[in-house]
Amino acid sequence: MSDHSTGGRAFFRQAGWMVLATGLMGVFMTGTQMVAARWMAPAEYAVWFALLRVYLLLGIPSIGLQTVFARQAAAAVHPEHQAVLRATVSAVLKGTFLFWLGVAGLTALSQGWLVRTLKIANPAALWITLGIGLFTLWGPVLRGLAQGHQRFAALGGALILDGVGRFTAVLLIVLAGGQAAGGMAGALCGQLVSLGLCLWVVRADVFGPGGGFAWGPWLRQVGPITAGTGTVVFLSTADVVYVQSLFPVEAAQRYVPAAMIGLALTTFGVPIAAVMFPKVARSTALARGSKAMPLALAATLGGGALAALACTLFPELPLRVIYLGKPLYWQAAPLVPWFAWALLPLIVANVLINNLLAAGRFRVVPGVLAVGVLYLGLLFGGRHWLPTLEPFTAFRVLLGTLGVCNLLLLICAAIFTLREPAPPVPGETEVDADTRPTPPCVS
Repeated sequence: MSDHSTGGRAFFRQAGWMVLATGLMGVFMTGTQMVAARWMAPAEYAVWFALLRVYLLLGIPSIGLQTVFARQAAAAVHPEHQAVLRATVSAVLKGTFLFWLGVAGLTALSQGWLVRTLKIANPAALWITLGIGLFTLWGPVLRGLAQGHQRFAALGGALILDGVGRFTAVLLIVLAGGQAAGGMAGALCGQLVSLGLCLWVVRADVFGPGGGFAWGPWLRQVGPITAGTGTVVFLSTADVVYVQSLFPVEAAQRYVPAAMIGLALTTFGVPIAAVMFPKVARSTALARGSKAMPLALAATLGGGALAALACTLFPELPLRVIYLGKPLYWQAAPLVPWFAWALLPLIVANVLINNLLAAGRFRVVPGVLAVGVLYLGLLFGGRHWLPTLEPFTAFRVLLGTLGVCNLLLLICAAIFTLREPAPPVPGETEVDADTRPTPPCVS
């Protein structure tokens, strides 16, 4: 049997496991949403959901780290490269901790403004979110190492543990009377359990002896990757914080449920891109071709289009399932198709951007950044007149703006993918860790 067919089966096996793990995590995350929506006050639920997006935004400075470390770990095929990898891990963990201390200081100085803007009743929720922020900075390093070593069993297990840990903690805390602050404490518990598994799997990279490390060359690599992946995160999360800060609480309560469905659609393509990335990076390091990107693109585009079509035909169904017995949240149904089609270009663009970054083809980054700046400018420009519109009209304008920017992002990524074709595939391809030896790592 050819390496192509064997590698293709392995790619779909690994991608299938990551999709399954993400799906199981999504089930528990959905259960968390159901528990929170049922027992939290509506205003507190909106605050909690917005804070979950805030902690994702806090992770933008480190979001590129998962990509960088996945790429570096996948390419560390010689002992000297592995020593440099360990030194890099140590330096970056220390550096991100110092960055977090700086953010904590700024938070202390601006606590009053943040509490008023996000309509937070209990400031403890803000500080727990900041605590999660530290693990948001460290998490990409550990997950990137596991991803780069193609330890998808552990990576998928960490996703499931995150969902189980968060659901269990939120259930117990909310039943005890907790609100938004309790919900964030549950998210913190999930992060601790999940990252504990990742740390165990990659402990040799974290605690092993390192070699030399220079910040300059490393920052030149991490800068473009952080800009590219950070822009994708910004496009997928900023709208909820924007709505929470500008619109009345009653209006935000009708936006958040549809945003929850949009979040579920966005996470669909993440595990497929995660499987693709180290294969492309490793094949680039070994000067071999890769068929991982076409497989990932086909799976993401096909699955994403079917999901968007289902959201168009049955927009109220997922809301009735997640928010059982809460008709208030079903009112968001008209926004569900808007979310689905606005985010589909982003989901597909994420695959193309990850493929380019994995291969070290960074010329796409200025275009990606330009789209992010355009979206930020449009949000800033609409901050005065958008809240004066009828809420659902304003939300459609917002989602239409997001959809146009995501489409521009997809066009940009497609142009650079076509203008910078991957190296021609020689006699064998790197689509499967089973067909070639992988870097040594701890079991």
